Amino acid sequence: MVRIDRDLLKNALKQESTCPFPFVLHIYDTVSSTNSVLWELIDRGSTEGTVVIAAQQTAGRGQRGHQWRSPLGGLYLSLALTPKMGAQNALLLTISSAWGIATTLRELPGSSSPDQPRIPVQLKWPNDLILKERKLGGILTETRVQRGKIVKAVVGVGINWENPVPEIGINLKSFLASDPRPLVTSLEKLAAMTLQGIVWGYQQAQLQPMGNLLSSYQQLFASMARPVLVDGHPGLVTGISACGKLRVRLNPTSGAPGSEITIEPGKISLGYDPPRS
Repeated sequence: MVRIDRDLLKNALKQESTCPFPFVLHIYDTVSSTNSVLWELIDRGSTEGTVVIAAQQTAGRGQRGHQWRSPLGGLYLSLALTPKMGAQNALLLTISSAWGIATTLRELPGSSSPDQPRIPVQLKWPNDLILKERKLGGILTETRVQRGKIVKAVVGVGINWENPVPEIGINLKSFLASDPRPLVTSLEKLAAMTLQGIVWGYQQAQLQPMGNLLSSYQQLFASMARPVLVDGHPGLVTGISACGKLRVRLNPTSGAPGSEITIEPGKISLGYDPPRS
Protein backbone atom coordinates (compact mmCIF):
# COMPACT_ATOMS: atom_id res chain seq x y z
CA MET A 1 0.00 0.00 0.00
CA VAL A 2 1.38 3.41 -1.02
CA ARG A 3 0.80 5.61 1.97
CA ILE A 4 1.90 9.04 3.15
CA ASP A 5 4.49 8.78 5.93
CA ARG A 6 3.35 11.10 8.73
CA ASP A 7 6.84 11.97 9.98
CA LEU A 8 8.17 12.64 6.48
CA LEU A 9 5.18 14.87 5.78
CA LYS A 10 5.65 16.82 9.01
CA ASN A 11 9.31 17.39 8.14
CA ALA A 12 8.38 18.45 4.62
CA LEU A 13 5.82 20.90 6.00
CA LYS A 14 8.47 22.44 8.23
CA GLN A 15 10.77 22.88 5.24
CA GLU A 16 7.96 24.44 3.18
CA SER A 17 6.75 26.64 6.02
CA THR A 18 6.68 30.01 4.25
CA CYS A 19 3.24 30.68 5.72
CA PRO A 20 2.77 28.84 9.06
CA PHE A 21 -0.65 27.23 9.44
CA PRO A 22 -2.13 24.94 12.12
CA PHE A 23 -2.26 21.71 10.12
CA VAL A 24 -3.80 18.70 11.89
CA LEU A 25 -3.17 15.55 9.87
CA HIS A 26 -5.52 12.58 9.39
CA ILE A 27 -3.95 9.95 7.13
CA TYR A 28 -5.83 6.94 5.74
CA ASP A 29 -5.19 4.04 3.41
CA THR A 30 -8.59 4.11 1.69
CA VAL A 31 -11.60 6.43 1.99
CA SER A 32 -14.70 7.03 -0.08
CA SER A 33 -13.74 10.68 -0.53
CA THR A 34 -11.33 12.88 1.41
CA ASN A 35 -13.85 15.73 1.21
CA SER A 36 -16.60 13.55 2.71
CA VAL A 37 -14.38 12.32 5.54
CA LEU A 38 -13.28 15.86 6.32
CA TRP A 39 -16.87 17.10 6.51
CA GLU A 40 -17.58 14.29 8.98
CA LEU A 41 -14.63 15.44 11.09
CA ILE A 42 -15.83 19.05 10.92
CA ASP A 43 -19.28 17.96 12.11
CA ARG A 44 -17.53 16.38 15.11
CA GLY A 45 -15.66 19.58 15.94
CA SER A 46 -12.56 19.70 13.74
CA THR A 47 -11.50 23.21 12.78
CA GLU A 48 -9.52 25.16 10.21
CA GLY A 49 -6.26 23.46 9.29
CA THR A 50 -7.59 19.91 9.57
CA VAL A 51 -6.24 17.78 6.71
CA VAL A 52 -7.44 14.44 5.37
CA ILE A 53 -5.07 12.50 3.10
CA ALA A 54 -5.70 9.08 1.59
CA ALA A 55 -3.69 6.65 -0.50
CA GLN A 56 -6.77 6.05 -2.63
CA GLN A 57 -10.44 7.02 -2.88
CA THR A 58 -13.28 4.72 -3.85
CA ALA A 59 -15.73 7.54 -4.65
CA GLY A 60 -13.63 10.63 -5.29
CA ARG A 61 -15.60 13.60 -6.62
CA GLY A 62 -14.78 16.15 -9.28
CA GLN A 63 -16.59 19.19 -10.61
CA ARG A 64 -20.27 18.90 -11.58
CA GLY A 65 -20.61 15.48 -9.91
CA HIS A 66 -18.00 13.79 -12.08
CA GLN A 67 -16.07 10.92 -10.52
CA TRP A 68 -12.38 11.56 -9.89
CA ARG A 69 -10.33 8.45 -10.62
CA SER A 70 -8.17 7.89 -7.55
CA PRO A 71 -5.83 4.90 -7.95
CA LEU A 72 -2.82 4.23 -5.76
CA GLY A 73 0.13 6.51 -6.41
CA GLY A 74 -1.75 9.79 -6.60
CA LEU A 75 -2.09 12.58 -4.06
CA TYR A 76 -5.59 12.95 -2.62
CA LEU A 77 -6.10 15.45 0.18
CA SER A 78 -8.61 17.91 1.62
CA LEU A 79 -8.06 20.96 3.82
CA ALA A 80 -10.60 22.66 6.10
CA LEU A 81 -10.82 26.47 5.97
CA THR A 82 -13.01 29.14 7.56
CA PRO A 83 -13.08 31.88 4.92
CA LYS A 84 -14.19 35.40 5.69
CA MET A 85 -15.93 36.11 2.43
CA GLY A 86 -19.38 36.39 0.94
CA ALA A 87 -21.10 33.40 -0.59
CA GLN A 88 -20.93 35.08 -4.00
CA ASN A 89 -17.14 34.63 -3.88
CA ALA A 90 -17.16 30.85 -3.42
CA LEU A 91 -15.65 30.31 -6.88
CA LEU A 92 -12.69 32.47 -5.88
CA LEU A 93 -11.71 29.87 -3.26
CA THR A 94 -11.13 27.37 -6.06
CA ILE A 95 -9.33 29.91 -8.22
CA SER A 96 -7.05 31.09 -5.40
CA SER A 97 -6.22 27.50 -4.40
CA ALA A 98 -5.37 26.53 -7.98
CA TRP A 99 -3.23 29.64 -8.39
CA GLY A 100 -1.46 29.04 -5.07
CA ILE A 101 -0.57 25.42 -5.89
CA ALA A 102 0.59 26.26 -9.41
CA THR A 103 2.68 29.18 -8.18
CA THR A 104 4.29 27.08 -5.46
CA LEU A 105 5.33 24.42 -7.98
CA ARG A 106 6.53 26.98 -10.53
CA GLU A 107 8.61 28.97 -8.06
CA LEU A 108 10.77 26.09 -6.86
CA PRO A 109 14.47 27.02 -6.98
CA GLY A 110 16.63 26.12 -9.95
CA SER A 111 14.63 27.66 -12.78
CA SER A 112 16.62 29.70 -15.28
CA SER A 113 14.03 32.50 -15.10
CA PRO A 114 10.47 33.11 -13.85
CA ASP A 115 9.28 32.61 -17.43
CA GLN A 116 11.03 29.23 -17.67
CA PRO A 117 10.14 27.30 -14.50
CA ARG A 118 11.36 23.73 -14.17
CA ILE A 119 7.78 22.66 -13.43
CA PRO A 120 5.74 24.87 -15.81
CA VAL A 121 2.30 24.28 -14.33
CA GLN A 122 -0.53 26.27 -15.88
CA LEU A 123 -4.22 26.70 -15.07
CA LYS A 124 -7.40 25.68 -16.87
CA TRP A 125 -10.52 27.42 -15.62
CA PRO A 126 -11.96 26.89 -13.18
CA ASN A 127 -10.22 24.10 -11.29
CA ASP A 128 -7.57 22.20 -13.27
CA LEU A 129 -3.78 22.17 -13.00
CA ILE A 130 -2.17 21.37 -16.34
CA LEU A 131 1.35 20.45 -17.41
CA LYS A 132 2.47 20.15 -21.03
CA GLU A 133 -1.16 20.65 -22.08
CA ARG A 134 -2.30 17.63 -20.06
CA LYS A 135 -4.21 17.37 -16.81
CA LEU A 136 -1.97 17.17 -13.76
CA GLY A 137 -4.64 17.64 -11.12
CA GLY A 138 -7.93 19.15 -10.11
CA ILE A 139 -9.64 20.94 -7.24
CA LEU A 140 -13.10 20.57 -5.72
CA THR A 141 -14.16 23.24 -3.23
CA GLU A 142 -17.28 22.75 -1.12
CA THR A 143 -18.76 25.36 1.23
CA ARG A 144 -21.37 25.89 3.91
CA VAL A 145 -23.12 29.24 3.97
CA GLN A 146 -24.97 31.12 6.71
CA ARG A 147 -26.62 34.51 6.21
CA GLY A 148 -24.86 35.04 2.91
CA LYS A 149 -21.39 34.29 4.30
CA ILE A 150 -19.15 31.26 3.81
CA VAL A 151 -18.61 29.91 7.31
CA LYS A 152 -16.85 26.65 6.48
CA ALA A 153 -15.08 25.33 3.41
CA VAL A 154 -13.29 22.20 2.29
CA VAL A 155 -10.73 22.40 -0.50
CA GLY A 156 -10.12 18.98 -2.04
CA VAL A 157 -7.16 18.37 -4.34
CA GLY A 158 -6.12 15.44 -6.49
CA ILE A 159 -2.71 15.49 -8.20
CA ASN A 160 -1.19 12.77 -10.35
CA TRP A 161 2.12 11.68 -8.82
CA GLU A 162 2.96 8.14 -9.99
CA ASN A 163 -0.51 6.76 -10.62
CA PRO A 164 -1.70 5.60 -14.04
CA VAL A 165 -3.39 8.40 -15.99
CA PRO A 166 -5.69 8.60 -19.03
CA GLU A 167 -4.51 9.90 -22.39
CA ILE A 168 -5.26 13.51 -21.48
CA GLY A 169 -3.42 13.19 -18.14
CA ILE A 170 0.17 13.40 -16.98
CA ASN A 171 1.81 12.43 -13.70
CA LEU A 172 4.47 14.55 -12.10
CA LYS A 173 6.97 11.80 -11.34
CA SER A 174 7.15 10.80 -15.02
CA PHE A 175 7.57 14.45 -16.02
CA LEU A 176 10.49 14.79 -13.58
CA ALA A 177 12.14 11.50 -14.60
CA SER A 178 14.55 13.22 -17.01
CA ASP A 179 15.55 15.87 -14.47
CA PRO A 180 18.95 15.01 -12.90
CA ARG A 181 17.97 17.03 -9.81
CA PRO A 182 14.19 16.68 -9.47
CA LEU A 183 12.60 19.32 -7.28
CA VAL A 184 9.88 17.02 -5.96
CA THR A 185 11.14 13.62 -4.84
CA SER A 186 8.30 12.11 -2.82
CA LEU A 187 4.57 12.09 -2.27
CA GLU A 188 5.19 13.74 1.11
CA LYS A 189 7.06 16.62 -0.52
CA LEU A 190 4.24 17.07 -3.05
CA ALA A 191 1.63 16.98 -0.28
CA ALA A 192 3.49 19.63 1.73
CA MET A 193 3.83 21.89 -1.30
CA THR A 194 0.17 21.42 -2.17
CA LEU A 195 -1.00 22.34 1.32
CA GLN A 196 1.26 25.38 1.45
CA GLY A 197 0.04 26.36 -2.01
CA ILE A 198 -3.61 26.23 -0.94
CA VAL A 199 -2.84 28.32 2.13
CA TRP A 200 -0.76 30.81 0.14
CA GLY A 201 -3.58 31.36 -2.34
CA TYR A 202 -6.17 31.50 0.45
CA GLN A 203 -4.23 34.12 2.38
CA GLN A 204 -3.55 36.23 -0.69
CA ALA A 205 -7.25 36.15 -1.57
CA GLN A 206 -8.02 37.72 1.81
CA LEU A 207 -5.06 40.11 2.09
CA GLN A 208 -4.96 41.78 -1.32
CA PRO A 209 -7.51 43.17 -3.77
CA MET A 210 -9.04 40.30 -5.73
CA GLY A 211 -8.11 42.06 -8.95
CA ASN A 212 -4.42 41.54 -8.15
CA LEU A 213 -4.89 37.82 -7.61
CA LEU A 214 -6.96 37.43 -10.77
CA SER A 215 -4.27 39.25 -12.73
CA SER A 216 -1.70 36.76 -11.42
CA TYR A 217 -4.07 33.87 -12.19
CA GLN A 218 -4.48 35.04 -15.77
CA GLN A 219 -0.71 35.02 -16.28
CA LEU A 220 -0.89 31.24 -15.83
CA PHE A 221 -4.23 30.82 -17.63
CA ALA A 222 -3.65 28.41 -20.51
CA SER A 223 -6.96 29.01 -22.30
CA MET A 224 -6.59 32.69 -23.15
CA ALA A 225 -7.83 33.39 -26.71
CA ARG A 226 -9.09 29.82 -27.03
CA PRO A 227 -11.99 29.43 -29.49
CA VAL A 228 -15.19 28.22 -27.80
CA LEU A 229 -18.84 27.67 -28.59
CA VAL A 230 -21.47 29.18 -26.30
CA ASP A 231 -24.93 27.82 -27.06
CA GLY A 232 -23.76 27.26 -30.61
CA HIS A 233 -22.28 30.75 -30.98
CA PRO A 234 -18.51 31.02 -31.60
CA GLY A 235 -16.30 33.25 -29.51
CA LEU A 236 -12.88 33.65 -27.90
CA VAL A 237 -11.90 33.35 -24.23
CA THR A 238 -10.72 36.76 -22.99
CA GLY A 239 -10.04 36.08 -19.31
CA ILE A 240 -11.64 35.78 -15.88
CA SER A 241 -14.18 38.19 -14.39
CA ALA A 242 -13.92 39.86 -10.98
CA CYS A 243 -16.05 37.09 -9.42
CA GLY A 244 -14.17 34.27 -11.14
CA LYS A 245 -16.45 33.61 -14.11
CA LEU A 246 -15.10 32.95 -17.60
CA ARG A 247 -15.12 35.94 -19.94
CA VAL A 248 -15.87 35.25 -23.61
CA ARG A 249 -16.05 37.72 -26.47
CA LEU A 250 -18.58 36.54 -29.02
CA ASN A 251 -17.81 36.84 -32.71
CA PRO A 252 -19.60 39.72 -34.47
CA THR A 253 -21.82 37.27 -36.32
CA SER A 254 -23.07 35.92 -32.99
CA GLY A 255 -24.66 39.11 -31.69
CA ALA A 256 -23.63 42.68 -31.12
CA PRO A 257 -20.13 43.32 -32.53
CA GLY A 258 -17.53 42.47 -29.91
CA SER A 259 -20.12 41.66 -27.24
CA GLU A 260 -18.59 40.08 -24.13
CA ILE A 261 -20.36 37.70 -21.77
CA THR A 262 -19.45 35.90 -18.53
CA ILE A 263 -20.06 32.20 -18.00
CA GLU A 264 -20.43 30.20 -14.79
CA PRO A 265 -18.66 26.86 -14.25
CA GLY A 266 -20.60 23.95 -15.67
CA LYS A 267 -22.08 25.95 -18.53
CA ILE A 268 -19.14 25.34 -20.86
CA SER A 269 -16.14 23.00 -21.03
CA LEU A 270 -12.77 24.19 -22.27
CA GLY A 271 -11.77 20.55 -22.77
CA TYR A 272 -8.36 19.12 -23.62
CA ASP A 273 -6.79 18.85 -27.05
CA PRO A 274 -5.54 15.39 -28.09
CA PRO A 275 -1.91 14.91 -26.95
CA ARG A 276 0.63 15.77 -29.57
CA SER A 277 2.67 12.86 -30.90
